[in-house]
This record gives sequence, C-alpha cells and structure tokens, in this order.
Amino acid sequence: MRKTAERPSLAEEATDPHERYGVIDIGSNSIRLVVFEGLSRAPLPLFNERILCGLGRGLHDTGRLDPQGVEGALLNIERFGVLLRAMGVARFDAVATAAVRDAEDGAGFAAEVERRCGFRVRVLSGAEEAELAALGVLSGIPGADGVVGDLGGGSLELVHLVDGVIAEQATLPLGPLNLFAASGGQRKRARKIIDEALAGLSWLAKMRGRAFYAVGGNWRALANAHMAHSGYPLNIIHHYRLRRGDLAKIAEFISRQSRESLAGIRGVSNRRLDLLPLAALVMDRLLADAAPRDVVFSAHGLREGLAFACLGERSREEDPLLGAVGDIHARTARFPDHVPELLAWTENLFPGESGSERRLRHAVCLLSDVGWRVHPDYRAAQAGDEVLHARALHVNHEERVFLALAVFRRYSGRETRGELRAVESLLNGDTAGRARIMGSAVRLGETLCGGAPGVLGRFSLRPSIRRGALKLECRRSDRNMLGEVVMRRFEALAALMELAPELRFVDGENA
Repeated sequence: MRKTAERPSLAEEATDPHERYGVIDIGSNSIRLVVFEGLSRAPLPLFNERILCGLGRGLHDTGRLDPQGVEGALLNIERFGVLLRAMGVARFDAVATAAVRDAEDGAGFAAEVERRCGFRVRVLSGAEEAELAALGVLSGIPGADGVVGDLGGGSLELVHLVDGVIAEQATLPLGPLNLFAASGGQRKRARKIIDEALAGLSWLAKMRGRAFYAVGGNWRALANAHMAHSGYPLNIIHHYRLRRGDLAKIAEFISRQSRESLAGIRGVSNRRLDLLPLAALVMDRLLADAAPRDVVFSAHGLREGLAFACLGERSREEDPLLGAVGDIHARTARFPDHVPELLAWTENLFPGESGSERRLRHAVCLLSDVGWRVHPDYRAAQAGDEVLHARALHVNHEERVFLALAVFRRYSGRETRGELRAVESLLNGDTAGRARIMGSAVRLGETLCGGAPGVLGRFSLRPSIRRGALKLECRRSDRNMLGEVVMRRFEALAALMELAPELRFVDGENA
C-alpha cells in the first residue's frame, strides 16, 4: 500500500514554490497544456488550452496512431513548446497516456516530439497514470475515501483510496475511443465488454456504500447535463456531488441517445457528442456493479497530480483551502498581520465550533480584504462573486457558498441578490445564519480598527445567552473609538444573533 506522502519516481521535489510549472498532457483524444503559477499547495493555472487531435482514433483496429491525429498533435506540441519558452516556464513535464503507450508506433511518435521540440515525452505506464489521477483527486479533496475513476479517450484508470492512501488500482481499455472500436458502436456489445472488464476486479465491491470520485471531461459533461436538467444554481463541476440513483438515471438515458438527440440537451458541448453515450454507459455499469453511495466530480486529475507529486511532504500535508485563500490574502491584504486579531475577535461568537467550522472562519478572516479596491457601490457583490467563482478553492459547494455569503456580509448589511441569493438555497438555515454572523462580525471589527494591526486586540465580543446580550468590551480610555458607524454595525450584529447590544467597560461600568 502506497502512502500519498511518497513521491512518484517521475517527479522531482520543487525547491521554489514560486517557480512556474507546466504540463503537456498527450492523451488518446486530446492534448492539453496547463501552466501553473507556482508549485504551491493550491497552484493557480495561468494558462490552460486543449486541442482535440484524436491520436487514438482507429488504434484498436490498426495498432497504430491515427495519421491525421499525429500531424495535428506534433504541430500543437511544437506550439506548446514555444508558449512555454515565451512564458518563462523552465520546469515542465510532457507525458503521454494510453494511445501512445499502446500503439506500435508510440515510441516513434515520442522520439519525433523530442527531435522537433527538444524535450522528452514520458510515456506513462497504466499504474503511473492511475496513481497520478488519484494524487490529483487528493490534491483537491484531501483524505478522499472510496474509488477514483479517470476516464480518458483510450482507458479507464480505477484506484482504491483508503482515507487518502492508495491501495488497489487497475487500468482497463474502456475509454470511449477503444470501446467504440471494440463494439462497432453497438450498445449491447459495448455493455458486455464493460461488464466483463469490471467483473475481473473483485476489489470494486469495496466501493459499495462509499464515494466514487469521477475524473475526465466526458464524465464532467454528465455533471453539466445533470446541472442543466435539475436547475442546479452553481455551475462549478469540482466537488459536485450526486447520489448514485440520480446520476444513474441521466447516465442510462444519455447512453441510449444518438448524436442528434444529444445536440438538444443543455449542458452538453458539441465536442462531446460522439463519445458521451459510451462514457455514460461506462458510468452506468460502474454504478450498477459497484453501488457507491454517491459520486463526487473532480476537476483535478493527472495534471494536478503531477504538480502535487512535485511538492515535498510538508507542503502536501498543508490545508489546500487555507493555502489558496492565503495566496489571495497575500495579494489583497492592506495589513497582512491583521488576521490573527480577526480570528481572536470572532472566537467567542461560535462556542463549540468544530474543526471544519473553525477552518472556514479562518478562511473568511484571510478573505476579509478581498474587495477593498472595488468601487464601494459594487464592493459587496463583486467580493462575494469573486469568492463564489474562485479557482483553486478546494472546498465542497456548501463551503464555497458559506465563504461567499460571509464575504458579502463583510462588505454589506443588505440581503444578497442574483446568483448569490440563488445559491444560498444550498445552505441550511443555521449554516447561512452562521455565515451572515461571521461576515458581520468581521465587518464590525474592520470598521473598529480600520484594518490596522494592534488595535482590535483592545476590544472583545462576548455573547451571553443567559443574559440575552452581546457584549462589546473595552477599556474606558478606548471609548473614543466607538463612533456612530461602529455602534450601528455592533447593533446590527447583535440583531442578527437575536441578542441585545451591551457596551461594557472592563474597568467596571456598563453603558
């Protein structure tokens, strides 16, 4: 059993977290270049471009890469090399997966890339591809427990994770390109091929009642179709979670559709129409055979796994949410040393909070200055939207909405509107109320001290449920800090908490 703290042999540990890092991913159907701004715990993609080349088209019948696909791939890989140099990316990996791995002329293709472009292509084994896909999921969903499935054009990688540790794994020739060729496009034949392949994996039974983590563009298209059909209010794939039965219905339906029928389904892009029915059929059979409790869609896969593999053990164990919002804080904070004071200021408001709740409170404090450069009339809405739509934010959808709502409330006492109002439906009443209280408390604190460090620590908030009061405590000598706007925002926070505002001087007198 491999622990995720171990680094795959193809990845060298990063020594500079700010060094740009690139990945050229040469797949069976597409080729993609991703450039990350650095090798931190939550790296942000600076550039992401995909080209559909179809290298693996016809591979099942001929044993060779598609000639037109090879021509297009070489042209675009050369272009990607030029872009990497222009962007100053000295460190990158070029990797190839199932089509190049399986084709009799795959080695020749890799050699031609090296001749034309001057860099080596690493042809991944099935085990390496599976492991990197699992590491990609773990980079965005730490401690994932269940089975990862990464469906590419040529193969399906399956990896069993036990509390974030890689156990069994397998590579199956069930990518839609291979499956179409092997079945002649016949659904009944394709289903038999899938079932026979899955029957050889006895450990898939360990997925029963647990999570299945779905990776790959064709499976993400299923999530998009379900979002469009159900009217789901947040169009973000990463961490979109569906119950097995809900996904099984749409997967079974799409697996039976023609290209023409799929063209009318909202949420399905034209470039997915040819392969999506077979991708849906693979999902349908997996759900039927392995019976996971639910399916979590991951936007992270092999490329993010490569970046994650470059990190040292200490960096990999960092909290990716706090790493991501810490990077935002570093770019936006007026006074970077202020966050510990905000944490202490809000500490007493949430007695008995869990570790995950404190983590979100810490994240809100780190995001407290995200909107200060925006025009005041638009500050709250834009700050909330920026958090709601942030990339590299490794949280589930409910947590994402919580953060966005809290940041909106940090800048405004008004009710939300538009998309943020719509996504509030993903939170229960207590959680939404907690987000509003958190944002309003940060708003009060930032008003009281102007965001400057060394001031807020002279004040404290203490709710007293027995007295039905929210107490703002300070020394009498600091009374001159309690201006009209401060008191108005204190009263608004108390009202949110359904408590009476009470001003108390620690040298012995209430006001």
